[in-house]
Parts: sequence; structure tokens; C-alpha cells
Amino acid sequence: MSTSAAPVDPVEQSKKLCAYAAVQDNLKPHHRIIGIGSGSTVVYVAECIGKMPNKAEFVCVPTGFQSKQLIIDNKIQLGGLEENPTIDIAFDGADEIDSGLNCIKGGGACLLQEKLVADSSENFIIVADDRKNTGVLGKGWKKGIPIEVIPNAYNKIIKELTALGGAPKVRPGAPAKAGPVITDNGNFIIDCDFGEIPAAKVADLNSKIKAMVGVVETGLFVGMAQKAYIGNADGTVTTLTV
Repeated sequence: MSTSAAPVDPVEQSKKLCAYAAVQDNLKPHHRIIGIGSGSTVVYVAECIGKMPNKAEFVCVPTGFQSKQLIIDNKIQLGGLEENPTIDIAFDGADEIDSGLNCIKGGGACLLQEKLVADSSENFIIVADDRKNTGVLGKGWKKGIPIEVIPNAYNKIIKELTALGGAPKVRPGAPAKAGPVITDNGNFIIDCDFGEIPAAKVADLNSKIKAMVGVVETGLFVGMAQKAYIGNADGTVTTLTV
């Protein structure tokens, strides 16, 4: 009786290809402290690092619970920002990427920790499949910009975001949890739709949101990534640089 192999999911294959290419192209011999982000594509970043013969030399800093578990599962040494304030290189996913490599991140509510790791990194590399590479923020990602806020400020921030031209809403925890999503830092997430945001206006919008008292951080990653590796459904990998 003959057996046939399970079909390969082209999206998963594209994620794996771009993640492996990103690690193999950018992880240099002198790199020791590595930031590991969150998301479905970063699973393959951790897998690739976990297969390296010298993986015992690395310390990996996670951006949240998922990435911490990825590091542990791949038997890589786990570290934190407290003892590793300077990170050699970090790899993370994105919910959407524009033509200037600005990103929307935070669909998984880890944006603050993700931005801390990215900001602490000498090199920040994005890995994603081609559905995320729309060229304009808000074109494909319709859920809005994730904004982490302290809980007692959410109504104030909703009012100010509306005045800025956005359509904000507190992210619900349903169906798993009654009430709002609570981040790893004990805060709420407001998702605010501003429609399509031209690359030239992303930085200004980010500054205006961050200036609101009660906002902890935004999911707009402005000018942080040096490269993005995009996995295409046809099996190729596109590399974008600023």
C-alpha cells in the first residue's frame, strides 16, 4: 500500500523560508545576544537558531510568553533585558509593513515588550509572509493600530483618538475572557483604525498618539527595522531594505 506525503502549506513554507534566510544572512559570528519576537513566522527563527551547532553560545531575550516558550522549546539559553540591555540582533514578525519598513505590530498584544527589545537591538530584522507586505499601513491590516494604555485612562484616550480622526475600541478578551484583553504589563489595548496611513505621515501620527497622557506605547514601529525578509507563496524570498 502506497502512502503519500501530507501536502505542504505554501504559506507555512514561505514563513519558514524567509525566517531561515533572515537568520542565515544576518546572524554573524560575533553575535551573542539575540532578541526573539512573537508571531507565527518567528517560530521558524527560533527553530533555525535551535539547530545551530553553536547555539549554546547564544542568549535569547524574549518579547513575551510565546517567544519565551519558543526559546525554551528549542533548548536555547534564556535571558532578559535586565541583564542584557544591549542586544546584538533581534528578529520579529509584523502585522503589516509599508514601503519604508515601518510596521504595525501588536496583534498579539506584545507591542510594548516587542518595542523594548527592538529599541535595545543593534540590528532589527522583520520576517513575514507576503500578505503582510502591503506597502501602506492600514491597507491590509484593518483591525487598527494597537495602543497599550493604563486601564483607568482608556475612556480619556478613546476620546482623544476620536478627535485625532481615529475609530478606537478597547480590545475585548472574549470569548476566552470576560472584559478587555490584559497585557503582560497589566494594561488595556485600544485598537484604533485610521484608515490607510501614507509612509510620510506614520512618524507624525505615532508622535501624536504617544503624547497622550495614559498611553504606554503604540504598535507603530517607525524607522526601527533595517531589513525585512518576505516569504512569497511561490517559494521565493524578497529582501527589503531601507
